[in-house]
Amino acid sequence: MAQNEQEEPLLEVHDLQMYFPVRGGVMFKKIGDVKAVDGVSLSIGRGESLGLVGESGCGKSTVGKCLVRLLKPTDGKVIFKEMDITEMSQRRLRPLRQDIQMVFQDPVESLDARLSVGELIAEPLQIHRVGSRSSRRERVYELLDQVRMPRSAVEKFPFEFSGGQRQRIGIARSLALNPELLILDEPVSALDVSVQSQVLNLLVELQRELGLSYLFIAHDLAVVKHISDRVAVMYLGKLVEVAGADEIYHNPRHAYTKALLSAVPIPDPTVKRERKALVGDVPSPIDPPAGSAFGHRISHPKYEESIGMDLGLVEIERDHWVARDPCCLTSEDWGRVRML
Repeated sequence: MAQNEQEEPLLEVHDLQMYFPVRGGVMFKKIGDVKAVDGVSLSIGRGESLGLVGESGCGKSTVGKCLVRLLKPTDGKVIFKEMDITEMSQRRLRPLRQDIQMVFQDPVESLDARLSVGELIAEPLQIHRVGSRSSRRERVYELLDQVRMPRSAVEKFPFEFSGGQRQRIGIARSLALNPELLILDEPVSALDVSVQSQVLNLLVELQRELGLSYLFIAHDLAVVKHISDRVAVMYLGKLVEVAGADEIYHNPRHAYTKALLSAVPIPDPTVKRERKALVGDVPSPIDPPAGSAFGHRISHPKYEESIGMDLGLVEIERDHWVARDPCCLTSEDWGRVRML
């Protein structure tokens, strides 16, 4: 379900920054910052699924952790249900945590092996003091039904299940408090390919049934296309392109987006796609380039021109945003963008 333009977004993020201090020397003083997230702005509508994609280390997961306030942002604003949660105390955040939950990449690490499945799923209800013991038990059964797991699982432990089943348990746990927004941090990347589609289909069905909103974080554009209404492409802490999923796949404008798409396999042996190999090394987030980060990586001849330039997103077409970057656009697109 796409965002209704007349509705207020469920979540708005404005110029989000997350810097981690780098310390060194005899006195262990601060000598710099890792700029994991450096000026990200996005929104998610009610019932919408936004895919956030990019290579490992680009800052995707850090964005997700900032949104649920596992990390307190260095700067910027996170507006959830028209409330600024960026500076909220943990006491004020507590009731809102019921409405925004996270599903982690590795269910082995995120599920406490000492607790049974029933205890794991019921734990959020206990923490937030929701219902009685018997009503919590019924809620656990209901959640197991929703994620297509047998009710007999309540007495078993996570290690007794496959990776896909453990992730279903993690999803059930995240749904216990009836949240409105799920942050899905690479929820299928640790699973076998045959199981990935089953979990993705489950997420699509749950969104349809429960009216959920998703931020779906992944590095695989093929996976993101299956579940997302819109896609945001991230590189070295910044967004470089945002558009509808179909638009991103059929009409990418940024060179980095094109390179990512060229790596997506086509399930037809008669169709060949030109592979755009990513050359060079990803710049360090401790000392990022002064100009276009991707232009620096590929040693683009217009890199010097980009130094000091505003490389923020501009709307090149309706609802299609791309970085104002001379290194990463075609000459035709750059001519259009520089006039905006």
